[in-house]
Amino acid sequence: MDTTATMGRYHEELHVVTGVRDRVSAEEWQTRTDLAACYRLVWHYGWHHLHLNHISARVPGTDDHYLLNPFGLLYNEVTASNLVKVDLDGNILDDTPYTINEAGYTIHSAIHAARHDVQCVLHTHTEAGMAVSALNCGLLPLNQGALRFYNRIGYHDYEGIALDLDERARYAASLGPHKALILRNHGLLTAGQSIAEAFTLMYHLEKSCAAQIAIGATTEDSNAFTFPPPEVCEHAAQQANRNGRDHGAPSWPGLVRMMDRIDPSFRD
Repeated sequence: MDTTATMGRYHEELHVVTGVRDRVSAEEWQTRTDLAACYRLVWHYGWHHLHLNHISARVPGTDDHYLLNPFGLLYNEVTASNLVKVDLDGNILDDTPYTINEAGYTIHSAIHAARHDVQCVLHTHTEAGMAVSALNCGLLPLNQGALRFYNRIGYHDYEGIALDLDERARYAASLGPHKALILRNHGLLTAGQSIAEAFTLMYHLEKSCAAQIAIGATTEDSNAFTFPPPEVCEHAAQQANRNGRDHGAPSWPGLVRMMDRIDPSFRD
């Protein structure tokens, strides 16, 4: 791994990266635009954590190239042009002044290498997500939103900041065949067959965690809460995940339109 490509540094100004659209395929440019919109949406909903955390998207037509945010930029500064293209070894493939987050490389390369069906990986440190990640009970089947993840979410035990490359195999194993992962004592992760799906799954997962914390559900043994019977939970999960659906497809065009109204600079 090229350590110069992953060592973070502070940026005193926002660099303009020019000519990217002319150098990439139309498919890659669309992915860049959608990924930049996703960053802006995470900012809009308040799921960001300063310049930390990361969302990645696989470059169309490749198995080993993906796009990641420039280290040091806030999410509302990410654009289609300044996203950084890297390979699974962490080498930066762009002509860019930016580096990437080293922990982001560890987590995202692990998932993209192991799951070729995954096009986008989204990781957050929200208050609700961090709170549920610290509970032994994890995410509880307390509402319809949470039921889409019933028996369909992985858990990864905390091993420290994600800088050790040998942890990548364990990240992939913890996610398994699922599209969502709770990183114990850390945060949330979703993996979608599209950028739209990764975002939408995180929306539902974040809402579910926030609802659980709001009602103080910190254990599944409490008599204070109503849980649907297991067979109903499984039925609801099958309904929500029927036919391998892309969870993001219905809402994504409207979300992008919303970002265009708020600030279309993500398209730059």
